[in-house]
Amino acid sequence: MAEVFIYRSKMPASAEEVYRFHAEPGALQRLTPPWEKAKVVARTGGIEQPGSRVTLRVSVGPISQNWVAEHRDCQPGRMFRDVMVSGPFPRWEHRHSFVPESETSSWLEDRVEFELPFGWLGNFVGIGYTRRRLQRMFAWRHKATSEELAARAAKRQR
Repeated sequence: MAEVFIYRSKMPASAEEVYRFHAEPGALQRLTPPWEKAKVVARTGGIEQPGSRVTLRVSVGPISQNWVAEHRDCQPGRMFRDVMVSGPFPRWEHRHSFVPESETSSWLEDRVEFELPFGWLGNFVGIGYTRRRLQRMFAWRHKATSEELAARAAKRQR
């Protein structure tokens, strides 16, 4: 059974601007928390090219493996999805949504549907740990996004 994790924050920029921030080259690297052991090792295209992929080398403790995510369903200014095609989870789908509020604000919502390995045993042992890790990671990502967008707006006003 799939688990769902949602993290939502108000952003100091339009939905279109928050989307463009995510579409920029290097966005994934900028939005990877410094404590996460994840390194981009390959990339084909960007989020706007259906079927483009990014390969990460991820580590949990002493175990490392590749995580290949495919970009799908891009709707510029509104949403895109990353779907794991190979990696540590039986299922991982991450929907990035950009919801307009005004010309200068929007909501960023990250929705992750996932299944842990090892079925019920994986859920029993790992669901709390996984949810805490996701909470910490997305709190950091949303804060970093908000701060960068606010700094860009301040620079434009000078």
